[in-house]
Amino acid sequence: MGKKEIDNSIKSYREILSGIKGGSFKPFYLLMGEEPYYSDVIIDEIARNALTEDERGFNQLILYGSDVTATQVVESARRYPMLASRQVVIVKEAQMMDRLDELEFYFRQPMPTTLLVVSLTNKSLDKRTTLYKSALSNGVVFESFSLRDDMIFSWIESYIKSKGYSISPEAALLMGEYCGTELRKLVLELDKLLTNLPDTRKKIDTIEIEENIGISREYNVFELTKAISFRDSVKIFKIVKHFGASPRQFPLVVTISALFMHFSRLLKYHAIHANGAKPSREEIASYLGIMPYFMPEYDHAARNYPLIKCMEAISLIRRYDSMGKSSQRGEAEDGDILLELVYKISH
Repeated sequence: MGKKEIDNSIKSYREILSGIKGGSFKPFYLLMGEEPYYSDVIIDEIARNALTEDERGFNQLILYGSDVTATQVVESARRYPMLASRQVVIVKEAQMMDRLDELEFYFRQPMPTTLLVVSLTNKSLDKRTTLYKSALSNGVVFESFSLRDDMIFSWIESYIKSKGYSISPEAALLMGEYCGTELRKLVLELDKLLTNLPDTRKKIDTIEIEENIGISREYNVFELTKAISFRDSVKIFKIVKHFGASPRQFPLVVTISALFMHFSRLLKYHAIHANGAKPSREEIASYLGIMPYFMPEYDHAARNYPLIKCMEAISLIRRYDSMGKSSQRGEAEDGDILLELVYKISH
C-alpha cells in the first residue's frame, strides 16, 4: 500500500477519534483492514465515551463473530436501551460471522438509539458490494493499512510524544526492528517502557530498551549494518560471532533481511545522486525511509560501497539467503553462512 493511502487512513482515524471524544457519534461504525490496533483504539474510545459507567451495565453488549450470526446482531441492535438514551453493541472479529451480508438491511435503516460497531480483523469488505456501499452511505467506514517499514520510526516518535515523552533515534530504531510494523506488539512494549521509566526520566534511550525489553544495545542488526557501513571489521565480526552463538535470538533470515534493506536504501541513495537532482537532506532521508539523524552513516556508507559494490552486495545477500533456505548450505551453521556473507560484503 502506498504512503498516501496509509497517511489518509491515519488522518481518518484521528478525525474519528476526535469526533468520538467530542461526543459526536454516528449510528454505526464499520472498522476493517490490515492493522487491528486502530480499530482497538476506536472501540475503546466508543466504550469509554458513548455511555456513562452506570449505563454500561445494561446498555453495552460485546459480541464475537464466531459466537453469533448476523441475524442475532441485528436483533440485538434493534432493541431499545434501558434507562439511557442509547445502547452500544460491539461486534469483534466480525469476519468470522456467517452471512455477514445480512447486515446490509440494518446499515440502510439503523436504529437511532443504538450505536453499532462492527469490527473485522485483518480483512476488508469488497467495496463493490451493497453491504459496503450501504455502510459508507449511512455510517462511518474506516479501513486501516499496515505501516510500511520506512514509516515505523516516525510513528514511534509520534506515539511517545503523545504520552509526554521523547525517544532517541537509536532507541526508536531498536524498537522498530524488534517489533516490526505490528502496532499491537509495539504499543504493548512501548507502554511497558513508559511504565518502568523513573518519574524524573522523560526520554527513552537505548539503555532503557536493554533493561526493560531485553534488546542488547551492542548486539543487534542495527549495530551490525552500522558497522558494515563504516567497515569496522572488529565490530562486524564481534557481532556476527554473537549472532552465531544465539541463532534462536538472532535468526539468519531476519539478519539477512536487515542487510538487504540496508543495501537497498544505499542503492536508492546512489540513484538519487546519480540523476543530477539536488534534494534536501530531509527529502533524501524520507525517500530512504530513515530519520535525518542517520544520514551521516549513509553518506559514509556510500563512499565505502560505490554503486557497483552496492549491487554486488545485494547479489551476495540474495545468494546467501537462498543458500540458507536450501540444501546448498551443506553442514554450515547459520553463523558460518552469515560470517562468510559479511566478510565478502565488507572486503
